[in-house]
Amino acid sequence: MMRSLFAGVSGLRNHQVRMDVIGNNIANVNTVGYKASRVTFEEAFAQLVQGASRPPGRDAGVSGGTNPIQVGLGMNISSIDLLFTQGNLETTGVTTDLAIQGNSFFVVSDGTQRYYTRSGNFQLDANGRLVAATNGYVVQGRMADALGNLTDEITDIILPFGKKSPPRQTETVILGGNLNGEAPAGATRETTITVYDAQGAKHELTVRFTKRDPAVDPNTWDAEISISGAAAPDPTVTIPVRFNPDGTLAAVNGVASDSYTFTFTPAGFTTAQDITLDFGTIGGIDGLSQAAGASTVVIREQDGYPMGDLQNIGIDPSGTISGSFTNGVTLVLAQIVLADFNNPSGLLRSGDNMYSVSANSGSAVLGFAGEGSQSVVTSGALEMSNVDLAQEFTSMITAQRGYQSNARVISTSDEMLQEVVNLKR
Repeated sequence: MMRSLFAGVSGLRNHQVRMDVIGNNIANVNTVGYKASRVTFEEAFAQLVQGASRPPGRDAGVSGGTNPIQVGLGMNISSIDLLFTQGNLETTGVTTDLAIQGNSFFVVSDGTQRYYTRSGNFQLDANGRLVAATNGYVVQGRMADALGNLTDEITDIILPFGKKSPPRQTETVILGGNLNGEAPAGATRETTITVYDAQGAKHELTVRFTKRDPAVDPNTWDAEISISGAAAPDPTVTIPVRFNPDGTLAAVNGVASDSYTFTFTPAGFTTAQDITLDFGTIGGIDGLSQAAGASTVVIREQDGYPMGDLQNIGIDPSGTISGSFTNGVTLVLAQIVLADFNNPSGLLRSGDNMYSVSANSGSAVLGFAGEGSQSVVTSGALEMSNVDLAQEFTSMITAQRGYQSNARVISTSDEMLQEVVNLKR
């Protein structure tokens, strides 16, 4: 039989494989996170017809050496490579839709084995687990404790919307503003703010400033501190607040201190609660001051809050999932882990946009965006397929022509064999 016949068959067979790959790429042109494949060919082994000969010595004659004579026996597929180039990002507005900008992969688990994917169309299941929409595999990461501190264990990410934020009792109250230095004796200024006990119950804290007689005790105001909802009787404390002649804070309760600790016992409690009132810096005007002008003193802020329910979540570029609670508190809930590989093209396709480790991909190197991984997570977007249609159609033309040419080789070889058969009529 003629060698060209078998060479043409190998060309047909392998160009068909190339066409299969091109067809799969085009079929997945709109598949989220899909990575295109590329076929490369190589020459098959060649049959040695005549070996090479060494040139004779200079004095042996004028003839030179001869090259080997070889006949090729077709072609094979060298490789089918995965092309992990970055795909375009499409904005969806869905918080749990995630895209990676970089070379990393999301890590998901079916409970027994980990898989890796670039497709970030995730959603929450009935148990609050963050799962892949295609097959329900659970997204992996590290969870945070009740205070928002991330642990080190890589596990399933669970975001139960029944989660609550514990209350925080008020410990510090900050005052600020001006007391009118030209106000007459007996002038008052009152300010109130809501504070919280250890169970998150509300109490109204009131501070009432009354100016002393300047002729008797200049630059001094009496601060009357009271609170509602305390164990009877409601406590009321009056302390002097003195200012320097230039209007800066001089002393609180008779000492050069910028704060005063007020103690009360909430109703139904047996343990007293301390609230520190911060009047500013001694010798400064960053807190309270006394200058000519209107009295503007207010309690600017306090650090307590009631119990809250998880309202919604957000995901930042580091893959950190934060929860916003109804009490205004934001706590870290979890962080999504990313995986990197020395040779991502060596991964095995597992279906559903998933990949698994192979012998030549290397083990997964787990890390977090900005912490061991150079990739960035984008929330509210998906990475689209990286298939280049123009390139695929061009490759389709060359594959078609290659297939057609090899078919012609087979036809011509057949005609030549027919001529051999016809030698005997």
